[in-house]
Amino acid sequence: MKKYYYDLHLHSCLSPCGDDDSTPNNIAGMAMLNGLDIVALTDHNSCKNCPAFFTAAKRYGIVPVAGTELTTSEDIHVVCLFEKLEAAMDFDSDLQQHRMLIPNRTDIFGEQLILNGEDEVIGSDDYFLPNGTDISLEGVPKLVERYGGIAYPAHIDRQANGVISVLGTFPETPYFSLAELNDKNRIEEFREKYPILQGKTIVVSSDAHRLTDMRDKENFFELEDGQNNSELVRSNLFNKLRAL
Repeated sequence: MKKYYYDLHLHSCLSPCGDDDSTPNNIAGMAMLNGLDIVALTDHNSCKNCPAFFTAAKRYGIVPVAGTELTTSEDIHVVCLFEKLEAAMDFDSDLQQHRMLIPNRTDIFGEQLILNGEDEVIGSDDYFLPNGTDISLEGVPKLVERYGGIAYPAHIDRQANGVISVLGTFPETPYFSLAELNDKNRIEEFREKYPILQGKTIVVSSDAHRLTDMRDKENFFELEDGQNNSELVRSNLFNKLRAL
């Protein structure tokens, strides 16, 4: 077994609240400098910068995970991760049918840039990405599982768009085996206040919208040694997450 240090919630320049310097290559490079092994790109309601991130991660020896931070119809944020890049992009195509298409105000929120593996701009999303979709919290897990993915509520320790702040508690249904906190020092506090969390694994990630907010080498999963094979490491990660 080997410790794999992770940050499974990061935003690129595709997210309107993400810094333009948060390109796929810069994220992968910063992850390497921070000593991370596994990093997930989770832009708001889109996976479109994940192909570029996979290309960049290979250069820096980082194990990439394709994902998105989905906004439910209740305005709750849910992290959705996929073992296969192709499955993530298929999910992305499906997800676009559920978005509320309100034009992005670039003068207020900034650009939503789609890049290639060389950090060259190849497009943009003209509609504001963080808006709520028509997918309910109840419907997220099955939809994500259809594409071989895993879903869990994001930053439950935050007021904005956290499942607890919106619903007042952590729901029994739909069932989630995982939950995300931003502050690892609050894990026991939340488990005491919400006993349902005592049986769940807590993922601690940054939700970084700027390179400087990315987590250092701190949080980890113990996985079988993947022998520097990204696909094998990612497979081992998802096997562990599904077993929790």
